[in-house]
Amino acid sequence: MLLAQNADFNEGIIVTSKETIKSNNSEETTGKGNTANLIKDTKGELAKVVWPSRQQLLSESVAVMLMVTVVATLIYLFDQVFGWVAGKVF
Repeated sequence: MLLAQNADFNEGIIVTSKETIKSNNSEETTGKGNTANLIKDTKGELAKVVWPSRQQLLSESVAVMLMVTVVATLIYLFDQVFGWVAGKVF
């Protein structure tokens, strides 16, 4: 795969040949070893993951629950106020 630069717009344009596309498609559709490769690649990617510590997981979960509660409360209050105003106007 080649990367060409367009001087007028400074945007990267990906150029591929038909042979590259054909070889990529033939590798994906062979059927043999796809499951084994998938499992091997998945294990390799999961090994790269930096998992949060227990304390980090707990503190961030509490922060998310707190923010959800605050936003839900604000939406409820706005709904009540707008409902009250609509009742007075109409």
